[in-house]
Amino acid sequence: MTTILARAFDLVILDWAGTMVDFGCRAPVSALLEVFRRHGVGLTEQQVRRDMGKAKADHVSALLNDPQVASAWRTANGGGSPTAQDRDRVVSELGPLMREQAAQAATLIDGARAAVDTLRLAGLKIASSTGYTREMMQPVLERAAAQGYEPDHVVCSGETLQGRPSPLMIYKACVDLAVWPLSRVIKVDDSEAGVAEGRAAGCLTVGVTASGNGVGLSAAALASLPAAERESRITAAAKALLAAGADIVIDSVASLVPALEEYVTQHPAGQLDSGWTPAR
Repeated sequence: MTTILARAFDLVILDWAGTMVDFGCRAPVSALLEVFRRHGVGLTEQQVRRDMGKAKADHVSALLNDPQVASAWRTANGGGSPTAQDRDRVVSELGPLMREQAAQAATLIDGARAAVDTLRLAGLKIASSTGYTREMMQPVLERAAAQGYEPDHVVCSGETLQGRPSPLMIYKACVDLAVWPLSRVIKVDDSEAGVAEGRAAGCLTVGVTASGNGVGLSAAALASLPAAERESRITAAAKALLAAGADIVIDSVASLVPALEEYVTQHPAGQLDSGWTPAR
């Protein structure tokens, strides 16, 4: 049945942390918490996760521009508001932390490789985009390859003039892989910024809930929750991704292929139906 996907699509662009690796999108949170702690600023996970998916330099800027964070920075750093130089220093210090944390969390999410293998068998190309820089991504790419996942194309933060939520990383992948129109592209992401990116590009956009930033828990921690609380967290994440413009929401990438098949079957003319949710 996957052959129906090739009639509708040519390319799938997959995010990394929270989508293909790092269940719960834990690595960037840990790295950002630590780098700000070193500057005397204690952040909450909620503060860090609010702008997840953006390029890490943009993410740091957004944090420093937050009134509460800026106030804490002034208290811890001699009374001055954070400057562009402060931002650059934090970003520079973040790099090694991100490499370390991301490498440790680069285990493929259950079902990720099988989903990619099935999409390739159906004739689709596989690309990826990320808010990580190329340097941050290098150990992740190596570990993913060792597990059998090597995208046809990778776009990293800083390789386009603007990052998410702009659609430029998607455009770059499409140019380099000679894929058009954008309606034949699927973007899969667990962050609101990544969903907004796909929406801005005109792709079919899939939001990932249970394994992603919106829930923010490891697979073990999520599984240990009472069923009602687990469902509540996943539902809240889905609502946020739908509000950001997701056409489809799924629990994890393991559900991607059947969700796409169901969507294409129900929308044979290729018309997007924002907010559609497959049967769970």
